[in-house]
Amino acid sequence: MKPFFRPAGALLAASLLALAAGCAVHVTNIEAREAAARAAAPAVPGGSPYLGWRVFQDRCASCHGSDATGTERGADLRPRVAGMSARRFVNLVLRRYDWGTARDNESLEDDVLARREEPLAMPAWEGEPRVSAHILDLYAWLAARADGTLGPGRPPRSP
Repeated sequence: MKPFFRPAGALLAASLLALAAGCAVHVTNIEAREAAARAAAPAVPGGSPYLGWRVFQDRCASCHGSDATGTERGADLRPRVAGMSARRFVNLVLRRYDWGTARDNESLEDDVLARREEPLAMPAWEGEPRVSAHILDLYAWLAARADGTLGPGRPPRSP
């Protein structure tokens, strides 16, 4: 009876399988590294800073100043928004303005520091269509002001 596999053919087949498996693992590792890099990259706000600036001028500037730097009536929003996620911003602006005691596990240190100041007593903007429709635009402008990528004044129009 003839052997089912010839030793040379079996060795060649095993080598090809090992080579193919190695290539698949290599591609998988590259894809995994790329996915990890995308996940670690900072999220870019989905809004238009220009439209956010316009909403801010219309609804917020009378208390917080035209550049969000604060006035006697309202706080400088740049340090409050710096490092804040879009999710937290939307929750605070649309649903409550108790910035000093807001708890959504975003940053306990921010909450402790904010409690040393008087909490802001502001209305929720959820019922205001212009604000709720442009909340991510507002976040995009304030986040850019907070991280220094946009200076004071009118930002350029988005394409």
